Amino acid sequence: MLVEREIEVLNVEVVGDAYAIASNYLRKSGAIPDTFATNERLLGIIVKLFQRGELNRLRLANKAIAKFEAETLVVV
Repeated sequence: MLVEREIEVLNVEVVGDAYAIASNYLRKSGAIPDTFATNERLLGIIVKLFQRGELNRLRLANKAIAKFEAETLVVV
C-alpha cells in the first residue's frame, strides 16, 4: 500500500508541476486570465495526456500548451 501511495504522490506532483508550467506560460501569453482559479480545461488536457503515458513534466506541459492553443483557435 505504501508503494501505491508513493506512486500517487509522484503522479500528483508531475501533473501539478506540468500544470504550473503550462498555466504560467498561458497566463503570460494572455491565453488564460491571470487569476488564482484553476483552468479546468487545461487541467483536463494534462490529466488525459498523463493517463495516455506522458510522464515527463516538461513534455507534458508543452503538449498541453499546444493542444490548449490549438483547441482555442478552433473554438474562437
